[in-house]
Amino acid sequence: MSESYNLGIEGEKTAAQFLVDNNYTILKRNWHYHHKEVDIIAEKNGMLIFVEVKTRKTNYFGEPFESVTQQKQEFLIEAANGYLVDNDLDKEVRFDVISIVLSNKNSPEIFHIPDAFGPEI
Repeated sequence: MSESYNLGIEGEKTAAQFLVDNNYTILKRNWHYHHKEVDIIAEKNGMLIFVEVKTRKTNYFGEPFESVTQQKQEFLIEAANGYLVDNDLDKEVRFDVISIVLSNKNSPEIFHIPDAFGPEI
């Protein structure tokens, strides 16, 4: 596997543990809707949270969360709608981003952005 793939896997593992430690329930990891993927689908206080995880070794070229483009946001919103339809759910949803810098694996920098973006109304 490539180094960037392994970095992504490590970041998603770190993010999932961070969420569990903060009383989120992980429902799905790496859930696919057609060609779109949601890194983590979690639940807390009756709300569904769709989480995009971005991981880098350093923040030299910017923070990981800065790479969540408008197109990526639209893909996540579309996938979330698919999840709701596929599971016949009518719940409030939120889109979070977890930004991780793994320069020190023993103490990763984790920046959680709740309600980072949402569908345009």
